[in-house]
Amino acid sequence: MATAPHPQEHDGDGMSPSCPHYQRAMEIIARPWTPQIVRAMLAGTRRFSAFTAAIPGLSDRLLSERLKTLEAEDVVVRSVLGERPVRIEYGLTEKGRALGAAIEALSEWAEIWVDQDAPRART
Repeated sequence: MATAPHPQEHDGDGMSPSCPHYQRAMEIIARPWTPQIVRAMLAGTRRFSAFTAAIPGLSDRLLSERLKTLEAEDVVVRSVLGERPVRIEYGLTEKGRALGAAIEALSEWAEIWVDQDAPRART
């Protein structure tokens, strides 16, 4: 018999810092380069080479790894076009497009609050 989930501790605004949905979402999108890859697809589908041209410093190996992960999470769809030579494009699924608002909000926040010239905190 299934038991009801334990109520989560909430802070004053009703949001749980330990919400399992939030934790899982961060596991998906907080990997290095993932937000940039998703952001690059907000305008439409892209071929593999277009990502590395648009995102300086992103290696082919890491791009391939991230795209496979995003495809497995149903955020990205990989389409093989029957042309000669074969062409492969990547686009966002409905789930991926739904990330658009969050990515845009983060972009706006960064424009206001992130100073490019400030020293980075050591981790």
